[in-house]
Amino acid sequence: MPEVIFNGPEGRLEGRYHHSKDPSAPIALILHPNPQQGGTMNNKVVFSLFNSFVRQGFSVLRFNFRGVGRSQGVFDRGEGELSDAASALDWMQTYNPNARYCWVAGFSFGAWIGMQLLMRRPEVTGFVSIAPPANSYDFTFLAPCPSSGLVVQGDQDEQVPEPSVQKLVNKLQAQRDIVITYDVVPGASHFFADHIDQMQESVDRYMTKALADAAARG
Repeated sequence: MPEVIFNGPEGRLEGRYHHSKDPSAPIALILHPNPQQGGTMNNKVVFSLFNSFVRQGFSVLRFNFRGVGRSQGVFDRGEGELSDAASALDWMQTYNPNARYCWVAGFSFGAWIGMQLLMRRPEVTGFVSIAPPANSYDFTFLAPCPSSGLVVQGDQDEQVPEPSVQKLVNKLQAQRDIVITYDVVPGASHFFADHIDQMQESVDRYMTKALADAAARG
């Protein structure tokens, strides 16, 4: 899992990258929680997501937003972090010009950034959102949501109440031509402290089916 440094809008960004041996392997970008609350690319949920995509044969990048770890810049309330994510995706595409698919996955604040990236980059064909902060961030930009995906939420989340995520999912599920899968992990808190395995099983199960369906469609 080599360390990588690449250029972002405000200077260098620090990441960890797994490169698949398959030249047409899909790519995935993993986004971490709010830096102002201690979020980094080494968060356990982020690390778990990274490993899930590696097991599925993806080339995968997780990185620190500006001002975190060795990444340059300062926190920018989401606008700058979205630009960071776009730069990270650009970097991945440079090294994976023949990638079959492009996915984005994020946890909490990272899920919010990931969904915005999804709206701006039509090449993103799938997403995984873990505990999207529907109670504290505006998700109305998902009109319509351009891609099917997975949302995973703990029913004991002390930061993002489950009903607020259910409400967001209901809106997305009402849209045509996409399928939003919603998995609620019983007993799980915001950081899935004792439920990382259940969260990972949900992601693995969803991705296995989604990739099989994509392969069947050709």
